[in-house]
Formats: sequence, structure tokens, C-alpha cells
Amino acid sequence: MKQEQLVLQERPNGLPNKDTFQFKKVEVAEPAENEVLLKTLYVSVDPYMRGRMSDAPSYAEPFEAGAPLVGGNVSQVMKSNSDQFTSGDLVTGNLDFQEYNVVKADKVRKVRTNGLSPSNALSVLGMPSLTAYFGMMHIGEPKEGETVVVSGAAGAVGQVAGQLAKKAGARVVGIVGSEEKAKYITETLGYDAAVEYKKGNVSEQLKETCPDGIDVYYENVGGDISDAVWPLLNVFARVPVCGAISAYNLEEGEKDIGLRVQQFLIKSRVKMQGLLVGDFAEHYDEAYQVLEEAVSNGELKFEETIHDGFHAIPDAFLGLFSGENIGKQLVKVADAE
Repeated sequence: MKQEQLVLQERPNGLPNKDTFQFKKVEVAEPAENEVLLKTLYVSVDPYMRGRMSDAPSYAEPFEAGAPLVGGNVSQVMKSNSDQFTSGDLVTGNLDFQEYNVVKADKVRKVRTNGLSPSNALSVLGMPSLTAYFGMMHIGEPKEGETVVVSGAAGAVGQVAGQLAKKAGARVVGIVGSEEKAKYITETLGYDAAVEYKKGNVSEQLKETCPDGIDVYYENVGGDISDAVWPLLNVFARVPVCGAISAYNLEEGEKDIGLRVQQFLIKSRVKMQGLLVGDFAEHYDEAYQVLEEAVSNGELKFEETIHDGFHAIPDAFLGLFSGENIGKQLVKVADAE
């Protein structure tokens, strides 16, 4: 049986384009002992994947040119040669971007949907929410009455990070790119105020919305937006650094040069720490318990932007960098059987 897979045709210089990706027809393999045949239902597209398209040294191995892209995936078990799974089980893992995968059983884990859509395993009950939880609660540590600012506030991570800060009793301000997103974070998520960076003068908007300064800055964006935050950091502020999407598509030789942060970190004795979700593996059960309870009782709000069809993956990925998505950006590949 033939299937399609999506490969990295060539490494991009700047923003990826149509030459970056290629669809290929390949055979579907048969599962061997302790392997499972999986049908892809949903794939996750995430900003960090842009870094893996480069061969520059990083925390993760780069994608191989000519090989399939790899990312978060929810699949259905079609055939199992393992006593861990049976046909029909829903599973999640980091898998090749293709319509079917054959993998060792220990490469995936069962999805606990509790009546929710399987896609939620890649969004509000997946890696983005874990990242939001550990960055906000383990590094940011918001306290009642403090001011928290979240950049990329309407994205997959930001939408959860801000709600966690609100639950801790903080006043929360989100930085977003449109009026639609501003309404989403204030009216649906409960953010106290929104800053729309496309309106310009982010510094003045932040001064107006954060009159008492900023105690926690959840960093998703970098660039000029973050430059406007540094002067407003209060003494002993905390800055969890999740991402810097503004710099992900720089062309070869282009530099991301902005405000020097050291003076602000020293003056205010700021704690600034980068994070990878895998650093907190020993705390996964803690995070899942909090997130699952908040989702099940309706306390944690979230959105998913879902594109339809395997061929929609490149456009969905590129949409991350134009800010088209609200919440988690996903692609639906097939229905469960």
C-alpha cells in the first residue's frame, strides 16, 4: 500500500517556501514483533521546527534533507504486534510526517481523551501546555497582586500561560497581533488587558497597561517587543524564555541585534531562564493533573486552529509566522475508524 510523506527538500534561507518541502509516495511497512502500525489523525506544527530545518548547532538534532519532517502526532493503532496496544487505540508521540507510521511500541503512549477530541493531546493536554505550565509556575512563579506579561498571548503556549498566572492571583497583560486576538485573550481567557503590537508604540502601550511595572515576563517572541519590556521589569522580576519567534526566519548573515539587556537584569536583579519542556520530565504527572482537572471542569479555556488534509501541512506551518492561528495550530489528516 502506498502513502504520502512530507520531506525536507532543502534547508531554507530565511522564511521557508514551496522549495523547502516535497511530498513523496512511499510504501507502508508491516509491523514486526513489538511494533505497531499507526494511522495519522492529527499532526502538530510548531515554531521550534524552523530551527530544526537549519543544520546550525542546537539543542535538538536537525531534520535531514530528503528525510521526513518529524513532529507531534496523534494516531490510531491499525495493527499491533505488542501487548501494550490493541487495534483502535489512540496514541501520541513524535513521529514522521506521513499518513502511516510503523514504530516500536515504546515510541508512543496512549491518549487519555476523557471524551475530548484526540487533537487536544497535541494542544491543551500536550507539549504547549506543559511548556506553559513549567515556564510560568516553575520559573515565573507568579504571586497574588503581581503583574505578568505574556508575549504571543493568543498562541498555543501563551493562551495557557496567562490563565495559569490569573489562577495564581496575578494581573495579566497579553501582547498580541490583532484586535481579534486582543478580544480573545481578554473576553475568553480572562486577561486583564491586551497590547496590540501592530498598532505600534509598544512601549507606551505597556506603560499604560502595566503602571506598576512588570514582575513576570513570559517570553515567546523576542525582538522589538521584548526590548519594550526590559525597562519596565521590577526588582526581582522573573523571565521564563520559551521562544523568540521574531528571529527564527533570519536570512544568512542577518543578525538579531536589539537592546542590551544586561543593565536591566543587573539593576532589577532579574532571573531570566530558558526552558525546554523535557527538562521537567520528573514533574509531568504534576502538570498533567493540574491541566486535566482544569480542562475537565471548564476552568481552562483554549482554541485550536485546524487545517484539513495532509497537503495542508506546509501552509499551516508557514501560518505560524504570519500570526494566522489562534491557539494551537494543527492539521487534521484523517478521521478515526
